Amino acid sequence: MALIDPSRTLVSLGYDTVPALTPLSYPGRPVTAPALLRGDELLDLDVERELPRWTADRTPVLAVGSNAAPAQVAYKLKKLGLPIAVPMVPLPTRGIGVGCSAHIGRNGYVAAAPYPDPRAARTLVVSWLDAAQLKAVDATELPNYRRTTVPGAPVPGLQMYVGEHGVLVDPGTGAPRAGGGDQAGLLSALMAASPELAALLGPAPRDWVRRAAASPAVREEGTRILRSGGTIPSGPA
Repeated sequence: MALIDPSRTLVSLGYDTVPALTPLSYPGRPVTAPALLRGDELLDLDVERELPRWTADRTPVLAVGSNAAPAQVAYKLKKLGLPIAVPMVPLPTRGIGVGCSAHIGRNGYVAAAPYPDPRAARTLVVSWLDAAQLKAVDATELPNYRRTTVPGAPVPGLQMYVGEHGVLVDPGTGAPRAGGGDQAGLLSALMAASPELAALLGPAPRDWVRRAAASPAVREEGTRILRSGGTIPSGPA
């Protein structure tokens, strides 16, 4: 059994907050350098020397939301008793915008979803998952997301989860509402723009996530209200 380096644990590195358990922390803290998530540790990963041995039998999956956060990935795998050994590497991308999925998730937050944006240039995180890990993560995304191939990706076979509900449009600008940022700020803005949402879920973001997580009916009604403001399809560029 490998010894744990106390200086490389998720806790010691500040990566331990799980958005599924702390909804207002969504999307969590993503990795900013190539890393190997191993149990409760986050280890440095030499991409040229070490990454090739992980890629042969694994599927690369690009994250626009909380799957870029090692704590969230570890939580999903740990719940099913699966081995936690996942390479996670930041990847420069083009053409992928990050918006807000037009639904309220089971944990109470409004998650991110990709949409085509030819002007977008951003760094996202790709994780290489084995078959069991991929099945487990798929199960956490369904039925609100589906996994699809990213066309023209620099990583062969790169996959991505796209939203089944589309992404929210800002009624004031007609552009997609930015996602993947400050969750409390997003929920506050949504309630400020919609008296219906404020009455259903407010007055504060902490009330929103508490009420939404506790009731499928509240999530369904909140999703209806969100979608009434307009959506565009989710998907890769």
